[in-house]
Amino acid sequence: MSALLERLGVEAPVVQAGMGGGIARHELAAAVSEAGGLGTIGTDDAPVLERELQKARALTGKPVAVNLLLPFTTDAHWRVARQADAVVTFWGRPLRRSPGVWLHQCGSLQEALTARAAGADGVIVQGVEAGGHVRGTQPAAELLAEVRTAVGPDYPVLRAGGIADAQDVRKAIADGADAAVLGTRFLMSDECRAAPAYKQRLMESRETVLNQLFCVGWPSATTRVLWNEACERWLDDDGNEPKWIRALQATLSVLPRRALEPLIPLQRPELPLFSPYAPTTGMPKALLDAGALYAGQTVARLHDIRPAGELTRELAG
Repeated sequence: MSALLERLGVEAPVVQAGMGGGIARHELAAAVSEAGGLGTIGTDDAPVLERELQKARALTGKPVAVNLLLPFTTDAHWRVARQADAVVTFWGRPLRRSPGVWLHQCGSLQEALTARAAGADGVIVQGVEAGGHVRGTQPAAELLAEVRTAVGPDYPVLRAGGIADAQDVRKAIADGADAAVLGTRFLMSDECRAAPAYKQRLMESRETVLNQLFCVGWPSATTRVLWNEACERWLDDDGNEPKWIRALQATLSVLPRRALEPLIPLQRPELPLFSPYAPTTGMPKALLDAGALYAGQTVARLHDIRPAGELTRELAG
């Protein structure tokens, strides 16, 4: 067992990725943690994040993490993060703001070394095959090997990307990872807040596309998603959108986030104003074809929706 997992009190080398925007809330995080893994509440507004952490605490006494996207993190977010057992940060300049366990997700060797120098207790190395927002350009196994060689055998390194089943978890551990981080597998769980129609698309789909289409409010952020009507209309076969769309979205992104939120119900495949929001329970149905259907390449190997606790125990087996 990894020393980091022992420090946290986590029994299994299985970590649920922090999927924000309402996708991973207390039900999912608590179910994963209660089954022996480390559940993670995805980033959200600070009051929502605090509420979700409290609700998770009511469901499990096991460790729970929260996820923060550094470009959008406020002092209020950090006050909530300090109440969690671990905080996982992503995207941006790593800086310790919490006395507890801090992991930083990285997409390159240099990012990993920068995070370690900043005092991170460990890093998550994300491969290009991962779903959602993607920093990496290398396969996860390749990046894991580079980082493990550079930081030595004792510094905690977790792997994200390309992991769908227990065999993948075992291989990640054998290759030097302290734990495996899974997003798409837990996206396809009963407790995940993704809209039912989104989950159905995940079960039916086999292909994803790396792109920068869903960027209003977050310019030039690369994502991996399922193909939907918006992607088919605006992306070429390589996942590139017209340059004028990127310029338009970058211009709109200077507006405050609150000013951009009214655009979400207006999203349509034919209107090139695409936010990073995914279709979750309660969100407009139009997001199914005009929103970001986040998914990693492992979606090609996943065909069912199951309870998160059951998945966690199976992955750890």
